[in-house]
Amino acid sequence: MEILRVEHLTKIYGTGETQVKAVDDVSFSVEKGAFVAIVGASGSGKSTLLHLIGGVDRASSGSVRIEGEDICGLDADQLAIFRRRQVGIIYQFYNLIPILNVKENITLPVELDGQKVDEVWLKDLLEILGLTDRAAYLPNELSGGQQQRVSIGRAMMNHPALILADEPTGNLDSKASEEIVTLLRVSNRQFKQTVLVITHDPEIAKQADIVYEMTDGRLAKL
Repeated sequence: MEILRVEHLTKIYGTGETQVKAVDDVSFSVEKGAFVAIVGASGSGKSTLLHLIGGVDRASSGSVRIEGEDICGLDADQLAIFRRRQVGIIYQFYNLIPILNVKENITLPVELDGQKVDEVWLKDLLEILGLTDRAAYLPNELSGGQQQRVSIGRAMMNHPALILADEPTGNLDSKASEEIVTLLRVSNRQFKQTVLVITHDPEIAKQADIVYEMTDGRLAKL
């Protein structure tokens, strides 16, 4: 069953001689439950592509359908709601709220959506992430690896249709990177999450079911 379909997606910055096609007519699809990696050099357009898929940035043309919904046709409010409910995003630099503790950061998407927190799922999630004894800690009291685990927990909290990870191990040492790779695979295999990862990390690429390479804004399957 197809969960993501990207068709003729293009993102252009600038005009005239300064115009740059960061994403150049990209089309591909992802099946539900797949673990997909996109690799490529810095500046190849892979992070821009992920931000377009996640609704963080707007495409110049083309479409992104998640569970049949074309997010390019949503207004800002509709997109914010859809993103909270259907897309979990993991960033390289965590993007945690510094004044919120671990539990509050993880449950933030649920709170913003005005929904009741599933305390049983939260407890299970904290245990899976190895953060049960850190639930009341602030981000600055955690290691980089622990902060990234919080980011993963936040992405998983709402049981989204799709998890997008932008260089999730790019800011971590080898041990923490290995832990994050394991957690992403657990999310994919145990909880049947569809995962799309932008990465330079060969260990993540090795774990993927499908690997694409981005070059000068164009996507090709490896």
